[in-house]
Amino acid sequence: MFEAVGLAFNESKRSLLSSRLAGRIQKLGLESFEAYLAVLEDPAQAAEFQMAVDLLTTNETYFFREPKHYELLERELIARKSRAPLAVWSAASSFGDEAYSTAMMLADMQQKGQVGPDWSILATDISHRVLLSAKEAVYPQDRLRNVSPEQLRRHCLRGDGPAEGQVLIQDKLRSRVQFGQLNLAKDFTGLGPFDVVFLRNVLIYFDPPTKIEVVDRVLRTLRPGGLFFMGTAEGRVNCQTPISVIIPGAYRKAG
Repeated sequence: MFEAVGLAFNESKRSLLSSRLAGRIQKLGLESFEAYLAVLEDPAQAAEFQMAVDLLTTNETYFFREPKHYELLERELIARKSRAPLAVWSAASSFGDEAYSTAMMLADMQQKGQVGPDWSILATDISHRVLLSAKEAVYPQDRLRNVSPEQLRRHCLRGDGPAEGQVLIQDKLRSRVQFGQLNLAKDFTGLGPFDVVFLRNVLIYFDPPTKIEVVDRVLRTLRPGGLFFMGTAEGRVNCQTPISVIIPGAYRKAG
């Protein structure tokens, strides 16, 4: 896992691995974790390896998580007083909650004339499964508990009948978000430059040296003066790229 995708699990994560993988091992009819490891080491079982990555990296998420980050982003964009193109990257997008939350906010700001019409959001994740779900853009209503009633009316469709309790993001908002698979632990090229980057709640899976590499790699895609968001519980990473703290979990790239 570390060699392929940078995931680092120490002894304290033993119970996490056990609980996340036990059901899959049972479903495959395998007798032990050793037997499952043999499957994962088989080059012909790339799909199963991806399944294991999905099981080990999928976390609970919801719309407008860490609201203070969105409040800060809105203030910064208003203060920018520019209708220039705006590019945002959700670098560990999971099921798309973060990307669609940002799209809702930018669509509302565009309607008020606070940002121009030329804005885009790139959302990437290592998990193929969560990206497929994100593209479908159907969510349990509880995941949108931080979305205002006005935003729900503007940007979402509520399910009824068999789909009651589910919410679908409208096409006009979905079209603003491009999804793609990306391994942050490996070198990548061709992304950016971005004005805003979210890298939240993913660094917990990496060891300290990999964290620094990932943060610096991601920050290289951010414009000087751009905004960088991490999960507030993750703490600051000692990256090489100069950044300054604005509020907990929110930084500005020097430049």
